[in-house]
Amino acid sequence: MSKEEPLDFPNTILPRDGEDSLRRARIAAQIIADNRGKEIVILDLRTQTYAFDYFVIATGSSNRQLHAMSDAIDTVFEKEMKEKKLGTEGYTSSRWILLDYGDVVIHLFDEETRDYFRLEDLWGGGERIPFDPVPGIDN
Repeated sequence: MSKEEPLDFPNTILPRDGEDSLRRARIAAQIIADNRGKEIVILDLRTQTYAFDYFVIATGSSNRQLHAMSDAIDTVFEKEMKEKKLGTEGYTSSRWILLDYGDVVIHLFDEETRDYFRLEDLWGGGERIPFDPVPGIDN
C-alpha cells in the first residue's frame, strides 16, 4: 500500500469567475436604488473567502423601507429569476436584514446599525465594485 501525499492547500484564495454572481449583485443593487436605498456598496470578496462572492450593502431610512427593499429583492430573485434563497435574518427586527442567495449576500441596514457594524471596514480587503443606479430601469 502506498502512502498518500498530504494535500497542499494554498494560503491565498484564488478568485472565481464570478460573472453571474456579479450580474445578480448589480441587479440587487439596482432594486435597492429603485426602492430609495442609500449608500449602496457592492464588495467583491472572492479573494477573501470561499463562502460567497459578493456583498451588497445598503442603508434604509425606516423599517418600512428596509422591508420594501427586502421584499422587492425576493420578488425579483425568487419569482422572476428563479433563484433559491438560502436564508433571511433580521426581517422582524428590521435593523439589519440579511438575504443569503449563496454567492451573493445582501445586507440592508438602518443608519445606526450600519455605522456600528461597518461591514465595509470589516471586509476591507474586498474590492469595491462601481455601481451607478439607472433611473427608472425595469428589472
